[in-house]
Amino acid sequence: MNLLFEEDGAFKTGTILTDNDASLQVETPHGKRLKLKSNHVLMRFAQPSAGELLQRAEAEAEGLDTEFLWEVCGGDEFAFIDFAREYFGHEPSPVESASVLLRLHAAPIYFHRKGRGRFRKAPAEILQAALAGLEKKKQQAAAIERMRDELLAGTLPEELRPLLRQLLYKPDRNRLETKALEAAGAESGKSAARLFLDCGALASTHELHFDRFLFEYFPTGTGFPPVEPPAEPADLPLAAVRAFSIDDAATTEIDDAFSITPTDAGWRVGIHIAAPGIGFGRESALDTIARERLSTVYMPGNKITMLPEDIVARFTLGEGRDCPALSLYLEVSRDLIVTGHSSRIERVPVVANLRHHDIEPVFNETTLTEGGPDFPWKAELTLLWELATVLEAGRGKPSANQNQVDFNFSVDWAQTTADGPGRVEIGRRSRGSPLDKLVAELMIAANSTWGKALAEAGIPALYRAQTGGKVRMTTAAAPHEGLGVDCYAWSSSPLRRYVDLVNQWQLIAWLKGEAPPFPPKSADLIAAMRDFELTYAAYAEFQRGMERYWCLRWLRQAGHPQMSARVLRESLVRLEAIPLIFKLPSMPTLPPGTRVQLAIDSTDLVDIEVRATYLETLAEATGDAIEEIDEADLPPDALDAAGTPDAAAADTASAPPAAA
Repeated sequence: MNLLFEEDGAFKTGTILTDNDASLQVETPHGKRLKLKSNHVLMRFAQPSAGELLQRAEAEAEGLDTEFLWEVCGGDEFAFIDFAREYFGHEPSPVESASVLLRLHAAPIYFHRKGRGRFRKAPAEILQAALAGLEKKKQQAAAIERMRDELLAGTLPEELRPLLRQLLYKPDRNRLETKALEAAGAESGKSAARLFLDCGALASTHELHFDRFLFEYFPTGTGFPPVEPPAEPADLPLAAVRAFSIDDAATTEIDDAFSITPTDAGWRVGIHIAAPGIGFGRESALDTIARERLSTVYMPGNKITMLPEDIVARFTLGEGRDCPALSLYLEVSRDLIVTGHSSRIERVPVVANLRHHDIEPVFNETTLTEGGPDFPWKAELTLLWELATVLEAGRGKPSANQNQVDFNFSVDWAQTTADGPGRVEIGRRSRGSPLDKLVAELMIAANSTWGKALAEAGIPALYRAQTGGKVRMTTAAAPHEGLGVDCYAWSSSPLRRYVDLVNQWQLIAWLKGEAPPFPPKSADLIAAMRDFELTYAAYAEFQRGMERYWCLRWLRQAGHPQMSARVLRESLVRLEAIPLIFKLPSMPTLPPGTRVQLAIDSTDLVDIEVRATYLETLAEATGDAIEEIDEADLPPDALDAAGTPDAAAADTASAPPAAA
């Protein structure tokens, strides 16, 4: 005797070896023996053989119409054998009974299971809802397949067009569009970004990386809402000075300028800081904008300003204008000793905006040592540099690392290369030039002097502090060991950093004798500090990433030439011509500072990766060639541990990074 039974949700057959009423010993058609409970048996039969029943029943079940079965079925619960008897109009054969069972079991939408071999007809309303859901799933599956095929053919499905950013940067895996994109990626072996580039949905890889940043930090776009123009006080006194600024050619947010006025005892040196804090205050519409952005975002070929451009233009220290400013005056003796200082809120006549590329060829270490041609502002710059040298000596700390090089990125968007809009040029500039020292030392003087004044007045501010080599922000005045000052409050860049704007409001209140906008123990001040730290670090990471991207674009423009590099550590190298750091696995173990020649094998603008091959050693390491590694400049895969040391140079910078 054979039997049909159910095990683990599947129908099986076997031959009875032993029947013990409550249980049976059964041998399957494959020779496997098992013990089976009697209540698991659905049907006993003699013919056909156990191996043939299901095969024949499956073939016969194909001819049974599920909808017709549902229509002729009664509304009560039933056993499949009883229904088979009614359906066929005679005592069904084992094959006929099994075919009905298989068809009922295969149609759970039409027939609900009520036990082993027992079913109930689905109510009409439930069936219709289930069929509608099934049809919807079929249509969705067809839509996914169609969108997948379009992507594989290099065409962007219309459904995906409005969802590009979400699909790339924060996909919802429940959406059909995401499932289609994943299916296309699985079949082609390509990422979503590469699929979109193939079908022209992204104009270039630059758009891919820039939009990823915007999606996270500027989800509503980089535009500004309309705001009322700020009202400047009409009674600001006009300073009797001729101020000039020193900045990179691309700088539009000119925060600082300088002046020199002869006195009987020597000179009065003015450090003039742009004063947007005079025009608008805390909890204004412009404060809301600045508080949300917290800083200007810099990147090669572009920037996203903290304040609207018309507001920047109104308060920037542009030449030919009398500009609102917060001024610190240093009384300097003829032997360049600072004998006193004072602070004022005033309008400052700015007569010149000097640019690095114009001044550095005639004002540098060589011309200061050997003499050089006369040019406008030579005497003023020389005096300020001599004062900066004295200030630096007084701190006992160098203002910058003379052995390091800064790189200037310039992107010509009017040109297009094979990789998309933009052609990049990367220039070198030695860090710690006389102009750098001049600006850095005067900024240190202003930020430390004003920070100390606020602390002595009991007015809270946002300080940069360094103890034990760790830089942090704090609302209490604390030493900055890296700079060698008792306290250091960022105050010199209020057009591009919210911290500086906050400190400027506090300084204005101090000078006016008013209550500060942020009182002692202000929770809002602490929240602003914490938000700024996180956001400023994210912006800096984005800038480094985009500089790395443009380094790869530069290599591709040059045709992947052979390059010289210096060993930083182990397999890590830095190219000499551009600021690109990466791993070179093929390089033998060489000491840091060694110069090597390598071949650029390939670059990947999607993953921002470069592959190169070691060719030869050019020069052994020397002490002068070994550089300190700022881990903030390293690619993510080059870091052995998390951490981005904060260099003192970042604290003294008064202008945006050269890459801007």
